[in-house]
Amino acid sequence: MNNDIKMPVILIGNSFKYEIESTLKMFFPSLRFSFSDDIKNAEADTCITAGVNGSEIYTDIKINGVNFHSEKNIKNADSKTTEHELCRLIYHILSDRLNIISPWGLMTGIRPVKKVIELINQGKNFNEISSILTEKYEISPKKLELAYNTAINQIPILQKIDRKAVSLYISIPFCPTRCSYCSFVSHSMETAVKLIPEYVKALCSEIEIIGNIIRETNTKIDTVYFGGGTPTSIPTEDIKTIMECVEKNFDLSRIREYSFEAGRPDTITAEKLHVIKELGGQRISINTQTLNDDVLKKIGRHHTADEFFRAFELAKNTGFRTINTDLIAGLPTETTASFKNTIDRVTELSPENITVHTLTIKRTSNLFGQNVPESKDISVSEMVEYSIEKMTENKYMPYYLYRQKNTVDNLENVGYSKKGFESYYNIFIMDETQTILGAGCTASTKLVYPDGKISRIHNYKFPYEYIRDFNQLMNKKKEITECLKKINS
Repeated sequence: MNNDIKMPVILIGNSFKYEIESTLKMFFPSLRFSFSDDIKNAEADTCITAGVNGSEIYTDIKINGVNFHSEKNIKNADSKTTEHELCRLIYHILSDRLNIISPWGLMTGIRPVKKVIELINQGKNFNEISSILTEKYEISPKKLELAYNTAINQIPILQKIDRKAVSLYISIPFCPTRCSYCSFVSHSMETAVKLIPEYVKALCSEIEIIGNIIRETNTKIDTVYFGGGTPTSIPTEDIKTIMECVEKNFDLSRIREYSFEAGRPDTITAEKLHVIKELGGQRISINTQTLNDDVLKKIGRHHTADEFFRAFELAKNTGFRTINTDLIAGLPTETTASFKNTIDRVTELSPENITVHTLTIKRTSNLFGQNVPESKDISVSEMVEYSIEKMTENKYMPYYLYRQKNTVDNLENVGYSKKGFESYYNIFIMDETQTILGAGCTASTKLVYPDGKISRIHNYKFPYEYIRDFNQLMNKKKEITECLKKINS
């Protein structure tokens, strides 16, 4: 089916759009869908009909003109159960007809570990949790074990979370180039370099405003995270200016973690690393994604494997407590053998953290709509399985995990850590139990109220908008003050 055409989805007697779309995305990751209750749309050559009629649920799935039907009686079911069972009917027809079995089964959403933690908190043991989640979601045993191990490693940290404290995210949304798989609103230095001075000035103004709110509400800062983009793509003096502004406006004496996502090795210098370390940086990310130079060139990154090793050694010699490196399974032209080689060589370096992502093909990326080559030499599932085995063998523990739509083979992203080097920020953002204040273009603030309610405030996506409409954007900060007062009352 053409990627530009929307597949009709007809909902009869229900409005279960979100969960049905999430289920369909497992099988049609590159397609868009049009939802309606008009049965005439079922005349299309390929379409989905999902219906609820009292206690009867049914689905008709037409693929290239051939119709497949399934139905079930679910007496006394509530809306949530009805929705889940309807998705199960759809899942099984598509799994059988397209010969696709999701390792996470029917489980959608980005935070599977939260479901495991909920059951652990209810006093369930591993066997009971496996039974419950296998019956409901049909998850594979290996993914159940991975989610359970991640939950076990998270719980001791979550038990120590300071819910009255907040974390701070600083966004530097610039990159040397745009990677083919990237869906973030980051801006290449070629087009955005002239905006950097104004952007740094505006960002420091926002940091000052947030700092005033923190002091006014007597709120403690728990962790700091610089992300992007590629924060080290801007000049050293600008990094210093922003970090000094953070130091001036926040009490950093009691923070538990200060992370700086340096990112691409070709932007990292000894001078920049020294500034980051001197101004509080404890944890740094150096992200090679792969050590295959041909693949790096293919995806639009301008560094080589040798430059990664050079940057890693510089960071090690600078004395950072924790070094993380990101890898991606399933990049275009990456073979199973070359990915395994990357895993082997990175684990030999023994960084404190290794994050293994699976390629996600987002609609806004340059890779979207292109066919990622497949051959007998490429198995993304095998790449991910090898990473799990290798991490376990080298005593790395999974400590945070999340999933995304449009991920190759419906797989996952996992952060691994040596014991005692887990990233608090990464756990907090996945568990959604601590307020995170975002500063800068593309940053989001996530306010977690004492009653569990979550409210989000999104900054503008583009630097010119952020600079142009800065005063208007700052009006949104009133809600932050209200939330922090409630947290600290």
